[in-house]
Amino acid sequence: MNTLQAGFSRVNITPALGTEIVGYFHARYAEGVLDELEINALALSTGEDKVVLMSADLCFIGGPAQKEICKCVCEATGLTPNQVFIHSTHTHTGPVVNMEGKNGMLQTSGADDTKQKLGREYGQMLCKKFADAAVMALNDRKPAKMGWAVGNAPNIAFVRRFRMKDGKVRTNPGVGNPDILRPIGDVDERVNVLRFDREGGDTIVLANMGCHPDVVGGNLISGDWPTLFRHRLEKSLDNVKGIFFNGAEGDVNHVNVNAKGGDFNDMFNDFDDVARGYGHARHMANVMTAAVLQVFDKVNYVDVDCIRSKLGDITVPSNMPKPEDLPLAYKYNDLHKAGRDEEIPFEGMELTTVVAEAARMVKLEHGPESFPMTLSAVAIGNVALAGVPGEPFNGIGLGLKKAEGWDLVLPCCLTNGSEGYFPMQDSYDEGGYEARSSRFKAGTAEIIIKEGVALLDSLR
Repeated sequence: MNTLQAGFSRVNITPALGTEIVGYFHARYAEGVLDELEINALALSTGEDKVVLMSADLCFIGGPAQKEICKCVCEATGLTPNQVFIHSTHTHTGPVVNMEGKNGMLQTSGADDTKQKLGREYGQMLCKKFADAAVMALNDRKPAKMGWAVGNAPNIAFVRRFRMKDGKVRTNPGVGNPDILRPIGDVDERVNVLRFDREGGDTIVLANMGCHPDVVGGNLISGDWPTLFRHRLEKSLDNVKGIFFNGAEGDVNHVNVNAKGGDFNDMFNDFDDVARGYGHARHMANVMTAAVLQVFDKVNYVDVDCIRSKLGDITVPSNMPKPEDLPLAYKYNDLHKAGRDEEIPFEGMELTTVVAEAARMVKLEHGPESFPMTLSAVAIGNVALAGVPGEPFNGIGLGLKKAEGWDLVLPCCLTNGSEGYFPMQDSYDEGGYEARSSRFKAGTAEIIIKEGVALLDSLR
């Protein structure tokens, strides 16, 4: 028997000009706004069982901030932490909240007192906005039926790690690089779609696919292609609200290194060898919308008579440096902090890689030897969302999707925390930005798959 109720809300979280933009290894500050940033919230319930799924146009939310936001939401709604699913889409043209200020206030980072003040003000506002979004979504609940389907979004997501002719592995080696031998890994172009038809209310469409939202670049605030996808979807379908949860995007982005013909329209080569452009983000939004339209009228409707949600605490090993690697790591780290990147003998993405690797080594010189981590799972009838608190490689997404007994599993990155990259085990031998910068030791991805599947099994 179907007893599902669904509610929706949307609140604006666009920061003030001057707020720091995070996503690269150099400071950027907001000079204007291309797109308003939002929190989109979906509240679901069956009887007394409730959950609120919230997706925010943020790069990520760090541990202390995540806990404070969850606390605010729980206090405002009466929910427990396992009923709160907080996700960041991972836009690289939005602010990040990852620090805890005086008196427990949330803040973003900032280079001077004025910018730190902006960060504190934004953090305080953000906490209240998440609580508001949850309350409004719960208050908006109406009887609903759910359907699910899987569409396809071709040629907008690509492996970003490549074997080069010299035997090395590079992340984002650049469009048309003649030294590329072959890509490493696979892409999952499937778009998971959940449709919630409500009595007396707009239909809600939840979409899920994994790809980095690092398409726009620059110093203007934007939610990147996930925001543009929501806008395009809602223009294409009457009385529909869209919400997006990014998938396993750790080793996947938008760059087609074999671009030809019109593939490079509306794009430019940026400072780190990555081709970017707002027009290309719009193109990705169009393709994603088409993927939803493929299946919108043909979803498989199912009765939902229960909502289950659970958190799973695990421990993963630390990627501590070898003592012999520390002198060079300290040298590169000091040069970068002093603004002297030109003295580091690398360029483009290779420079980003060695800077990130050096920072990881310096930070982990004295441990810890392991890290606690929390996985999240929500079951809507026989459809499940699996939340990972960081950036999982596509292999993790594929592993979670293979969990037995579910109609559909939606892997979600950067959910209820942000702990960093989770590369597959073989990536550590191969190299590349993600494995060299990750603070987690080889084998962590496989632990996440095993424990994530076990968490899903516990909800059955």
